[in-house]
Amino acid sequence: MADGSKILQSEGKRSDGVANDAEFLPDIPLPRDLPAEPVAIADMAELFGVTHRTLHFYEEKGLIKARRIGLMRVYSRADIARMALITACREVGMPVAVIQDLMETLKSARSREDADGLFEEALVARKRELTAGLSTIHRQLQQLSSLLSHDTMDGQSERGALRKTIPLTDLERRCLELMAEGYAPLRVARALSLTSSEIAALEATIITKLEAHNRFQAVAKAVLLGIVAS
Repeated sequence: MADGSKILQSEGKRSDGVANDAEFLPDIPLPRDLPAEPVAIADMAELFGVTHRTLHFYEEKGLIKARRIGLMRVYSRADIARMALITACREVGMPVAVIQDLMETLKSARSREDADGLFEEALVARKRELTAGLSTIHRQLQQLSSLLSHDTMDGQSERGALRKTIPLTDLERRCLELMAEGYAPLRVARALSLTSSEIAALEATIITKLEAHNRFQAVAKAVLLGIVAS
């Protein structure tokens, strides 16, 4: 792995001494400079660029499990390994329910190789879904082109004028380009050296300026207006 980190596997006990079934996870790189155990929730959130609420949500869904020291939530290195897998899944758009199913399936893994194989199957399934979705988008774009093919130069001028009424900053335009390329929010944040909260606010601003309801509609409108390339 690029950073030299290794996924930590449980072998009958967690590092905090709590009994646990042996668990094998896929070979996913861990963040650099891992803090010592127990890992405070603030450190966990910073490691993965998420909010405390996101960690609470994953706990509610049974994907990770914190223990408490006083009033503070803390995590083990095993939870970091699971969070690395969750993050990888979310970056390719896997729904939480699918990740839950994957975690359940991984309980049957008897080796790292088994876990890698199960993860690869999940990735292939996700790729099929995205390919099918992309085909649908292409058909819709073709239909839009067909419907707009009768536009006169006046119509094109109108779109150009509308495009000028959407004042995007250089950062917003770069963010929109990455969104159009299919980057997930966390990957956009990394590419622009921003935090997850900053990228969420930036995308929200772009969506508002384009008078869209979500990031996908914003990208579609930006492509239609010629703000970004398709």
